[in-house]
Formats: sequence, C-alpha cells, structure tokens
Amino acid sequence: MLSDLLVLVPLGVVAGLLSGLLGIGGGLVFSPMLLMVGLPPHQALATSTLAIVPTTLGGTWVHLRQGRVRPAAGLAIGVSAALSGLLFSQLGGLLSGWQLLALQALMYTTLTLTISPRRELETGESVVAAPPWPALALVGSVAGLAGGLLGVGGGLLMVPLMINGLRLPVREAIRLSTLAVLCSASAASVTFLALAKAQGAMALTLGGAAAVAARWSAARLDRVPETLLVQLLRGLTALLALDSGRRALSLLLG
Repeated sequence: MLSDLLVLVPLGVVAGLLSGLLGIGGGLVFSPMLLMVGLPPHQALATSTLAIVPTTLGGTWVHLRQGRVRPAAGLAIGVSAALSGLLFSQLGGLLSGWQLLALQALMYTTLTLTISPRRELETGESVVAAPPWPALALVGSVAGLAGGLLGVGGGLLMVPLMINGLRLPVREAIRLSTLAVLCSASAASVTFLALAKAQGAMALTLGGAAAVAARWSAARLDRVPETLLVQLLRGLTALLALDSGRRALSLLLG
C-alpha cells in the first residue's frame, strides 16, 4: 500500500545521508528495516541490494563530477566489484536465513574491533601513490561478496581495508567505496530481479529517497573531520552487530 511505502521515505533519507558521508551503500540500514516490516531474510537482503543502486548512484555522480576519483583506480575496483557481485548473488540461496544474519553479525563485530583512524593526521586531501590494481581489485571483490551474499553494500568492509591496508586517505577510500558498491549492487540486482526475489516498489522508494540525501551529504564530505567519520563507522558497526546477532539467534531457536 502507498501508506506503507511512504513510511520508508524518512528511513531512506537516513540511509542516504550515511551513504554519502561514509561510502556505504545503505544496506546496513535497509536490511534491518526490511526485516522489521516482515520480509523473510532472503527477500529482505535482495530488496536491500536493489535499493543500494540508486542510493550509491547519487553519491558516485557527485564524486565523479568533482573529479575526485582516479580513473584507473575506479576502473579496477568497479569492475572487480561488479563481477564478484554477479558471482556471489548466485550463492545466497545455499545458506539459511539465520546463517546469513550470523555472517552479518560476525562481519560487523570484526569491523567494530578493527576500525581506527590512521596514525598520521591529515591536513587535507593529501596525494598518495595509487595502489596497484590487483590490490584494488581484491578490495572490490569484498563489495561483491557483501552485496551479492549478505545484502549490504560492503563499504564498511572496504573503507577500513583501503585506509589500513592500502594506506589511502579516508575520503579517497570513501569515494572509491561508493563507486564499488554501486557496481556490485547493480550486478547482484540483475540476478535478484531475474529470480523475482526483490520487492521492487520497496527498493525504489528507499533508494529514491536515499539517492537525494546521498548527493547532498557526498557534496559536503570534505567538511567532516576524519575522526568523526571513524567514530560514526564504529558506532554503526557495533549497533548492527548486536541487531544481526539477535535476529540470527531468534531464527535459529525459533
């Protein structure tokens, strides 16, 4: 019903604001929300992935228009994310609902314990050498795994990997993550739509509202201190680890 869809609009706005600021796809908000409205886990994760597409499109458009994404780096991480998203979207049906949620909980717990600011403080958008494309492609495959299998964009995994593993500045990692999530979610959504797993009306309502908010927050990314971005990431992952773990346990016992 229309009234049910309108309830999702403000929640989509929240997801979009977080997407533009943190380089995530919004799936970390979409998935629990769709579970709360009664969708079964597989359908909720598929619908979440579809909603991620317009969400990240808004932020990616801003970053590309500003010229803040290095073409070679964007190509490497984007192609890898798309191919792996297509692959892992075929595998979600092999796991039960509680197993999918348990994997989410494990992922979020690990991130909560490992996300931290870089030791050296940034005084601006410092220019560093681009990491080799195999390393970026490997990071991109994380987006495909998260989006295709778990219904989340993978930004919460990729951003820490690029900061701590590839030594990229936080804001560059966020921009590349947004692009990779868009590619992986788009590829995975092809499978979910073909299998009729996703709820199109819900996904478009959430994603449309989120896309507008993501464009607004992405354009203001440079104004947000790095320490605040890291604190937001850690807080979100801690809350989501608790929520996913609770839902997985409930399904297992019920």
